[in-house]
Amino acid sequence: MSALKKLAGETVIYGVPSIVGRFLNLWLTPLYTYTFLPEEFGILSNILAYVAFFQVVLTYGMETSYFRFAGRGQDPEKVFTTSMVSLAITSIAFIILIIGFAPDISGWISYEGHQNYVIWMGITVALDTLCAIPFAKLRLQSRPGKFAILKSVNISLSIILNVFWIYLCPKILESNPDSFVQYLYNPNIGIGYAFLSYLVSSAVTLLFFIPDLKIKRADFDGKLLQQMLKYGWPILVIGMAGMINLQIDKILLPMLYSGSEDPIFVLGYYSAATKLAILMTLFIQAFRFSFEPFVFSHFKNEDSKKVYAVIMKYFVILGLIIFLGVMFYMDILKFFIGKTGSGYHKGLGVVPWLLMGNLFLGIFYTQSLWYKLTDQTHFGARFAIVGAIITIGLNVLLIPFLSFMACAYAFFTASLVMTLTSYIVGQKYFPVKYDLKRIGAYFLVAMLLYLITIVLPFGDKFLRMGFNTILFMIFFLFIWFKEKSDLKGLFSFRVKGN
Repeated sequence: MSALKKLAGETVIYGVPSIVGRFLNLWLTPLYTYTFLPEEFGILSNILAYVAFFQVVLTYGMETSYFRFAGRGQDPEKVFTTSMVSLAITSIAFIILIIGFAPDISGWISYEGHQNYVIWMGITVALDTLCAIPFAKLRLQSRPGKFAILKSVNISLSIILNVFWIYLCPKILESNPDSFVQYLYNPNIGIGYAFLSYLVSSAVTLLFFIPDLKIKRADFDGKLLQQMLKYGWPILVIGMAGMINLQIDKILLPMLYSGSEDPIFVLGYYSAATKLAILMTLFIQAFRFSFEPFVFSHFKNEDSKKVYAVIMKYFVILGLIIFLGVMFYMDILKFFIGKTGSGYHKGLGVVPWLLMGNLFLGIFYTQSLWYKLTDQTHFGARFAIVGAIITIGLNVLLIPFLSFMACAYAFFTASLVMTLTSYIVGQKYFPVKYDLKRIGAYFLVAMLLYLITIVLPFGDKFLRMGFNTILFMIFFLFIWFKEKSDLKGLFSFRVKGN
């Protein structure tokens, strides 16, 4: 029992900084969109998409390999040194290549004259890679406190620097041109200060790890490295497949777009619109941090499958509430990504598709417990690869004709197919009697309510939101009618002894 409590406590400590960090980073979006034009925000989104892929490539599954070998009989220091030396060599080689070929790379991705962006983010990726194993070591040694502090420092410093360079410095210089800030700020760098903020925060994080980087030449083991690389390469494949599903649209859109607008401008307002769907992503991530430990700790209970089915039902209910909440109050939420006339609102059409795609992806993660509990994780890789193929295929086929909407359709389709495939296969190996009729009814009612607000024309946005509030209440009443007995039991518990 104490072990489970420890697991639950550490899960919260490890998970909260990541969730809070994503939430706080979300609030950088209005800083960017109210300061920069969509084409500048498009540059940021495009380069960060490349960064996400390189982060997976440069770690090449070594973090998971470290957990596997250091946690199962191998000398932990030998595993740490071997993995760190390997990552250090490849990271340094990556930095050299990025600096040496920065002009060519910036030309390949259509950012001639902005090779500094490429260099800064290349170095940032390398620094983050070097921090991966030290962070993993903290988790293996059960030191969640230091882990959370360093993660928080990284996130907080990045946000503070973004606000300082992008918002405060121009304000200070506007009122006091002779301020010392003139030596710290160059308006020509523009959106580049976002990249510099990430670079500095990553460098500072690595500096905190220097006392822990006690590497001895004798601890490096070439044979062990071969074993770790062999173990880690499937993790690389899974990571790349997952990243394709999440980020490839921001790379392919400017490449394949054939309309009259600047491709980077289109990417800018599309990327801004995707931020409104992150609310669903945050919900899913928070849910997974608590759900996965719960699943493994209750696996042997007799009623575990019934509990999993109930959890799935309420997960879908909460996801649909988020979907309707965002869509019903879009007239307000859209100002989060830019003011009227800025161009950022052109991409709002993707929001319902991305929200629903993320919901299906959350359902996939939730019911994917079957292949984790049955030790058949290879199915997870297969589903991810299928999703990646669908994502790439539909983006390539549809972007020239449907522009940025193709990206949303591709993501939704991939998420839906992965969910359905995992469910069908999972019922063979680990059958769970999900309440599909009731879940289907909730989906149907939610979609009907959403269609009503689309079909009925309301010129006044306040009148429209008032009507949407009535529709929202209808959905809540429907849930209460169907779940009344269970909800009463859930919220009317009593603490023993009181």
